[in-house]
Amino acid sequence: MGEPRAPTRILVTGGSGLVGRAVQKVVADGARLPGEEWVFVSSKDADLTDAAQTQALFQKVQPTHVIHLAAMVGGLFRNIKYNLDFWRKNMHINDNVLHSAYEVGARKVVSCLSTCIFPDKTSYPIDETMIHSGPPHSSNFGYSYAKRMIDVQNRSAPCSPPGPLGRGRGLKWPISSSMAAPSPPSSPPMSLGPTTTSTSRMATCCPASSTRCTWPRVSAAARHTLARVPHSGSALTVWGTGKPRRQFIYSLDLAKLFLWVLREYNEVEPIILSVGEEDEVSIREAAEAVVEAMDFHGEVTFDTTKSDGQFKKTASNGKLRAYLPDFRFTPFKQAVKETCAWFTEHYEQARK
Repeated sequence: MGEPRAPTRILVTGGSGLVGRAVQKVVADGARLPGEEWVFVSSKDADLTDAAQTQALFQKVQPTHVIHLAAMVGGLFRNIKYNLDFWRKNMHINDNVLHSAYEVGARKVVSCLSTCIFPDKTSYPIDETMIHSGPPHSSNFGYSYAKRMIDVQNRSAPCSPPGPLGRGRGLKWPISSSMAAPSPPSSPPMSLGPTTTSTSRMATCCPASSTRCTWPRVSAAARHTLARVPHSGSALTVWGTGKPRRQFIYSLDLAKLFLWVLREYNEVEPIILSVGEEDEVSIREAAEAVVEAMDFHGEVTFDTTKSDGQFKKTASNGKLRAYLPDFRFTPFKQAVKETCAWFTEHYEQARK
């Protein structure tokens, strides 16, 4: 008989976030394979900006695989105001996680990037070869450059042969991000879906709250109007002109793709996890979809004094489709409807 294979222990950082909870749900709903142990952690378990705490977490869990979703995130205006903080904190988080994974001999790390890291001045659609071909948009250059450095660190990692149980030290790992864009690295578009735990994040799925990743921003009054009184005649104010265009991926679809990357995708090159170019919608169309899903009958206005941020970042999913030609994405309006239903049901429990 051959030597028994070590069990697979998968550590998910950012486990309490939108995508982390989606991964947890997909695993719980039947995607777990025999021999897999899943460990989901959040900032309550360790401050990943602190090297010692990160090392202690990895020494305790001893993961064979890592899905790295943890990050300091925020919407357009928070990025503009705290660009340096986004750079420094995300650099600390990413370096601590990747180095700790190396120290415990993790076989693979899948990290989450974002389509906002791509150059501002570029041709479209963007693809995986264009990450470093120019500076990102000025509104989030701190966050974008920190995320780009995951790709740099990933490519710089030394390779060594695996140990006796298949675990090597310093193996190159794929990185994955959603275009909620996060290969290894993987880069997704903007994501939306249930299980988000804070109203500030809810904006990635519903303009009933402030957004991250450029989902429409609305006033606090409108947040309560949509969540509590969907039939009210009160006005909803969306920040910006509504003209910028985005691709949105349902968080549960993204979670399924992360599991595929973890198990099947073995390139060191990034891969974009996104819906197709044909599924791109304007922020106005996104807001209208939420208004319809929430059965909101009040006036919808656009505050054009607020910045639009980057106009578009249309991404190609051609590489993903070459691997998974038959993968079916949840239609945008269905994803919005399910997300708004979850938001309405869980509003009182959501972190304010």
